[in-house]
Amino acid sequence: MAQNIYDDKSFFDAYSQLKRSVEGLDGAPEWPTMRALLPDLDSLRVLDLGCGFGWFCRWAREQGAGRVVGVDLSEKMLARAKMAARDDAITYARADLESFAPNAAAFDLIYSSLALHYIADLEPLLERAFDALVAGGRIVFSVEHPIFTAPTNPGWSEDERGRITWPIDRYLEEGPRTTNWLTPGVIKQHRTIGTYVKLLLRAGFVISHLEEWAPSVDQITAHPDWANERERPPFLIVACDRA
Repeated sequence: MAQNIYDDKSFFDAYSQLKRSVEGLDGAPEWPTMRALLPDLDSLRVLDLGCGFGWFCRWAREQGAGRVVGVDLSEKMLARAKMAARDDAITYARADLESFAPNAAAFDLIYSSLALHYIADLEPLLERAFDALVAGGRIVFSVEHPIFTAPTNPGWSEDERGRITWPIDRYLEEGPRTTNWLTPGVIKQHRTIGTYVKLLLRAGFVISHLEEWAPSVDQITAHPDWANERERPPFLIVACDRA
């Protein structure tokens, strides 16, 4: 079973104060990039893996999705999602993504934001996701960039110019890494970009987009505190199709 850190009270309270938790999709700087990779959602059946507070589920319905299923391991996250809005076309389910098995050919789109780097055994999940998509279906997801998951705490330092540097620790040694993010002892799974690509191809996906995301110049102008994110990409964003 995956670590359920989001039901830890201290973690959940801290996470709830993050910009993306308060403002939703608009508070996530990578959201415009992910949104651009999505198909027209009109009448589509959508699955959100690691739905959290349900921001994307509600947005998908606003775009005309016919049915949306949000899955998360955290009871606290799901409770918040259910409180946000009532919509009979949105179903929230508590499940461990390590073993979650959606029905075959049940969805047109699978979406996942910053959840898959918690999954230790990712290959079976990607295979199940492939089976869950109809022909022509798409998966769009983001994970923490492997450069970000490779360092160990304290993990960063600041030079005389105020630039953040991140030492890379055992980059090719894949597996769990324990970090102190919002609370001590958070476990994330480090894997290389090459492994993500290999697992997706082995599952049968056609990779249509792979991006080492960093904020644009315009975003940094609007949010100068994001400048350090240009020193190393924080996210890996991927879109794949089932032919």
